Amino acid sequence: MTRDDLFNTNASIVRDLATAVGRVSPSAHILVISNPVNSTVPIVASTLSKLGVFDPARLFGVTTLDVVRASRFLSMVTGASPAECDVPVVGGHSGATIVPLLSQTNLGKSLVGQGETYDKLVYRIQFGGDEVVKAKDGAGSATLSMAYAGAKFANALLRGLNGEKGVVTPTFVKSPLFESQGVDFFSSLVELGTKGVEKIHPLGPLAPEEEKLMEACLPELKKNIEKGKAFVA
Repeated sequence: MTRDDLFNTNASIVRDLATAVGRVSPSAHILVISNPVNSTVPIVASTLSKLGVFDPARLFGVTTLDVVRASRFLSMVTGASPAECDVPVVGGHSGATIVPLLSQTNLGKSLVGQGETYDKLVYRIQFGGDEVVKAKDGAGSATLSMAYAGAKFANALLRGLNGEKGVVTPTFVKSPLFESQGVDFFSSLVELGTKGVEKIHPLGPLAPEEEKLMEACLPELKKNIEKGKAFVA
């Protein structure tokens, strides 16, 4: 399925689920993993806003699968274990909107600017889902890895809600970082706490290669977000 196919299938389901949550449990923390996340999270936000119960600190797009893939693929290049290859992945959750910040990792920064090696790694992180579809010969997409990513993020949020300090992970949330460019949802490092979103961290310094990735990310992400909002409107 293309992202458009996914949108046509999932948009109404996500809207209806968000409507039910808004009416029955408006203070729930909502973790959205249904693709396309770049559009389904704004669908939930717009739906809850219509009901007058939207709390930006309680809505999360689960982009953890991108982080898991980045760690795994970087480990395959460097020979280190995935646990040593924690890569901040920012932006959105599809294709060119996925921006791995390899320059901000000890093991990844040496690869930035290394031409084909770097380009192949970034492409694999951005389009790892296509590998899964191809391997399954069109009979399915990521399932076990997506379940792992969902569980990993849910556990991080529960730790934060339980009062644990320093729980920081990328997640797609209502964000001020690029609001001036019309992008009001964005995945970046977010500190999770007793209220949900405690602090949205800035991106920090980017390598020139990452600046180019951001230039490609933002216009596409803006379109995805607007599509979700338009669906609810």
